[in-house]
Amino acid sequence: MIRASVIEVLRNDELLNQEVELSGWVRSRRSSKGGFSFIHINDGSCLDNIQAVADEKLANYNDILELSSGFSVCLIGRVVESGGKGQDREIQASQLSIIGSVEDPENYPISKKSHTFEYLRTMAHLRPRTNTFGALTRVRHAISHAVHEYFNDNGFFWVNTPIITSSDCEGAGELFKVSTLDALNRESTTSPEDDFFGTNTFLTVSGQLNVESYACALSKVYTFGPTFRAENSNTSRHLAEFWMIEPEIAFADLLANAKLAEDFLKAVVSKIMASCEKDIEFFNERVDPHLIEKLQALVEKEFTLMNYSEAVDVLQKSGSEFEFPVSWGADLQSEHERFLTEKIASGPVVVTDYPKEIKAFYMRLNDDEKTVAAMDVLVPGVGELIGGSQREERLEILDSRMDERLKEELWWYRELRRYGTVPHAGFGLGFERLVLYLTGMENVRDAIPFPRTPKNVSF
Repeated sequence: MIRASVIEVLRNDELLNQEVELSGWVRSRRSSKGGFSFIHINDGSCLDNIQAVADEKLANYNDILELSSGFSVCLIGRVVESGGKGQDREIQASQLSIIGSVEDPENYPISKKSHTFEYLRTMAHLRPRTNTFGALTRVRHAISHAVHEYFNDNGFFWVNTPIITSSDCEGAGELFKVSTLDALNRESTTSPEDDFFGTNTFLTVSGQLNVESYACALSKVYTFGPTFRAENSNTSRHLAEFWMIEPEIAFADLLANAKLAEDFLKAVVSKIMASCEKDIEFFNERVDPHLIEKLQALVEKEFTLMNYSEAVDVLQKSGSEFEFPVSWGADLQSEHERFLTEKIASGPVVVTDYPKEIKAFYMRLNDDEKTVAAMDVLVPGVGELIGGSQREERLEILDSRMDERLKEELWWYRELRRYGTVPHAGFGLGFERLVLYLTGMENVRDAIPFPRTPKNVSF
């Protein structure tokens, strides 16, 4: 007897005419007049179900007639060729045991009927059993694997940066505080010195500052881990807990950074299109009818490079009316980014050299002293997918853009500029945003297994 998964039964010709044991969850069951039941079973290993044919001669056939969506079963039978439509093989059951029943089949929360994504978010513990979220989970896993594979193949080292930090890398002030002090139940006031770490600490919004120190020793590194932001936003683009991919390269300028971002995206997208073909086809059919076309275009087309001033000029001269006015010194909005990619370049765009006032202190000041060596990678249908910069390696200029409090907190970051400083650059890519791009899904809450948003932490 061979223990097999659904994907193995469907794809491995060596299992034809072999007896196998397979476990999974019932998607549907129907009976025929000839005393047979046709049971479709899925175990999550692939999008497709395997059909099991149960004869009324089986000892527990009456129990089998009670099967409905959601039951878990263990099946033993022979894999045989099938004459049924849409399948080339099935399993002739010799045994079919019910492992777990559904208490109220009529009210099973994710029955076979169609459900909205909004409803399924309230069923985060059950939604992986649907076709959409099963496929999304497999794609998310494959993207994660492709990310690590790309960096490993290109000489990068994975560095695990701290989740607990004492500084706000982005300077936005939207951090979750970490404390062992129960301020609500204490009569006397406490100070940060009384806390576990002896100072104010927070959940990190980025691993970038820490990983820079490793780039200045190992040349090519990356961090890939959870990050947190206490932004009270309920839009389809925001999560309180999400994952970030952040490579950092030494002896590199902004153009090298842009080249890395383009090569990385093309490699990962190519890998997913090849390794998740069935799941991507599903999303193309059910979610975004232009998905495959969009992904193929990203892989094949060279990214357009333009600086911020050129982008503003193009937008202002386009004759289009935008909800947010375009002016030099203002950040580009999603509508501007999509216009550049969809109407101007008809493909991905890398916008560089933003005004220093709207970018972080660590971005390298350009010679014009008005802009910094920052970049955003914009893609059709989404807008910004990647944000990055060349880092400021000159201590005196870095100091001129930091306030005194930050200089004290980041003394070690400043010291990197004193001991063998080098030009270096890197970028950040929100993992969930990449998942959305590769599946055509629209709400970032559907790109992570258990979304954390304001007033929502129930699962």
